[in-house]
Amino acid sequence: MPTDIDVWFAREILVHERALVHYLERCWPQRDELHDLRQEVYARVYEAAARSCPASPQAFLFTTARHLMTDRARRGRVVSIEPVGDFEPSNVYLVDDVSPERWAGARQALRRLAEALDRLPDRCREVVWLRRVEELPQKVVAEQLGISGKTVEKHLAKGMRLIADHLYGGAATDGRAPARTAIDEDEDDARQQAD
Repeated sequence: MPTDIDVWFAREILVHERALVHYLERCWPQRDELHDLRQEVYARVYEAAARSCPASPQAFLFTTARHLMTDRARRGRVVSIEPVGDFEPSNVYLVDDVSPERWAGARQALRRLAEALDRLPDRCREVVWLRRVEELPQKVVAEQLGISGKTVEKHLAKGMRLIADHLYGGAATDGRAPARTAIDEDEDDARQQAD
């Protein structure tokens, strides 16, 4: 014998099954989970209605579905942390195993990179730092520095070229055209700003 909640559920919720299925198909990427997802939505709605019937059953049904998908997506992003065991077979270099030569070479390369960054014109250095080190999007860098996105691109290209020239002794030009100096670039920037 159906109870009042069963009659309400059939009359107010189950009539929206087709719309619910379409909604879940549109929003949930794993097709094999749709049946389970729909059933879990029904279970949540039924349990909530047993406590207190919602004023707008259709809105409550779709809100419950949206919240359930959000919960599942959030749970899906959680990464379990399990011990890997011994690092030797995984070919992971440990800091203690780095040879003094490799350590000194890495320090020397870092020092040369810092020198190359220090030699960049101020605005160019700011753009390279924000884009390559802090990994900010071009639009954010443009807004933060009060320049256009195209200017950010030009400063980044110029900075990367000048860094490569410093690190590789001017070999970054591929022999196509002589490398321009930072002074030439600064003169171009001054002309561009005057326009």
